[in-house]
Amino acid sequence: MIKKYIERKIYLDRINTFIDKDIIKVITGQRRVGKSYLLFQIMDVIKKKHPRANIVYINKELNKFDEIKNYQDLLNYIKKQSKVRGKNYVFIDEIQDIDKFEKALRDLKASGKYDIYCTGSNAHLLSGELATYLNGRYLEIQVFSLSYLEFLTFHKLKNSQDSLLKYIKYGGLPYLMHLKLDDLIVYDYLKSVYNTILYKDVVSRYKIRNPAFLENLVEYLADNTGSLVSAKKISDFLKSQKINISPNIVLDYLSFLANAFFIFKSPRADIQGKKIFEINDKYYFEDLGLRHSVIGYKQIDINKILENLVFLHLQIMGYKVFVGKLGNKEIDFVCEKQGKKIYLQVAYHITKKNQEREFGNLLTIKDNYPKFVISMDELIDLKGYKGIKCIHIRDFLSLKKL
Repeated sequence: MIKKYIERKIYLDRINTFIDKDIIKVITGQRRVGKSYLLFQIMDVIKKKHPRANIVYINKELNKFDEIKNYQDLLNYIKKQSKVRGKNYVFIDEIQDIDKFEKALRDLKASGKYDIYCTGSNAHLLSGELATYLNGRYLEIQVFSLSYLEFLTFHKLKNSQDSLLKYIKYGGLPYLMHLKLDDLIVYDYLKSVYNTILYKDVVSRYKIRNPAFLENLVEYLADNTGSLVSAKKISDFLKSQKINISPNIVLDYLSFLANAFFIFKSPRADIQGKKIFEINDKYYFEDLGLRHSVIGYKQIDINKILENLVFLHLQIMGYKVFVGKLGNKEIDFVCEKQGKKIYLQVAYHITKKNQEREFGNLLTIKDNYPKFVISMDELIDLKGYKGIKCIHIRDFLSLKKL
């Protein structure tokens, strides 16, 4: 097993609470965000607590486990590796590649002899099947690509404007710490990750017959990051490009990409009426480096890139995020957590010309929840405007909570 790693403390702390508890720990997230390494970290914690612990490890990305194809194979393997006396700790990496895996998990859990940890890269399989068979007896912990502070730690960088630009440009996949942060090297690697996600986690899993359309769809989403889009709008655009795809198929493909954790959907919500609109959502990428590997990094896109960056950090901090609508005005993010709300606007620069728009939209909200404008402007007035606070993007990305 690989032993060298940098701790992902934000996730390890959450999981540590549930070690030895009678609940299955399911670690989800896009490929290459560090789920496997998190398993190693958990194993080491268990070994310190229980030096004689029997650990059974299965990684479906390794050829040695190719014979484990279904839940019966999984049960047979685990039971052969188990000890009769004492607790057995089971770790299964990329469990969605095992047919009907949920049956095996239910059997193992019912025996009371196993503390179970597994990872997966498909949201649908790991929510649908587990919810049906385990009836709430599992905990899902979603892992994201590196936060800004983690990026600094992994790359041994100081918190500076130059470091922020590297993070914006290359994203937060952990393996980048082993590469020189050079465009040619980094984007070659990111393109290979993108192809693996697209073809293994989407095309192959859902038996897609038109991968060219899927690639065009990803390019469209990358070019329209943070813009309101709908399946019909995408379908109409593709028709203008001589590609005839119905809105229903567009919706299916969007859900496939979201199930692979490649993109996230942020729905619109009416701030006053609390209504969730069924059309015109915003889509953001799990990793900006992967987005750039599709259409390239362009400074002209900085506003949409910053919006994606803020969305990701809100996800890492555990917020449920909506796009706010108040009359004909839009609030970039309405964020909810533990019964509380915050409102955020994102702007690359604050000028006299856009000041009224960025702050004015927030000022129309009549409740007393905190409201912020986040900017990359080095000259930003941190005192804010009419009670609306300002935060520099680096300071925001360094927050662990709001």
